[in-house]
Amino acid sequence: MSKGRETIEQLRDWGLTLPGAHLKSPWPGHSDLAVNDKTFAYLSTDDAFQMSAKLRYTSEVALELPFAAPAAYGLGKSGWVTFTPGDDAIPDLAQLKDWIEESYRAQAPKKLVNELDARG
Repeated sequence: MSKGRETIEQLRDWGLTLPGAHLKSPWPGHSDLAVNDKTFAYLSTDDAFQMSAKLRYTSEVALELPFAAPAAYGLGKSGWVTFTPGDDAIPDLAQLKDWIEESYRAQAPKKLVNELDARG
């Protein structure tokens, strides 16, 4: 298994621990994370790492990375960033989780965000 696929699987497993999170597969090649049927992380299912997240607060900094770009289909205008690093450039798991949590907080209802905050 490639490092990219392994990392995506770790992120998917972790993301499903967030309050109300579930899988959503809107098209082939994706098994995305959603809350209340609103996607908060687009995650590829192939060996290459690809992830998109809604980064309301950190998109400008994230876009400075050489493997980051505004998400396609006009989502970039709303702060969505797509990451496509090679296996040798995948950010550490803690950073990736931070981006996914930021995206979750942007998409989840306040009640679920409060539940996440109560966890500590």
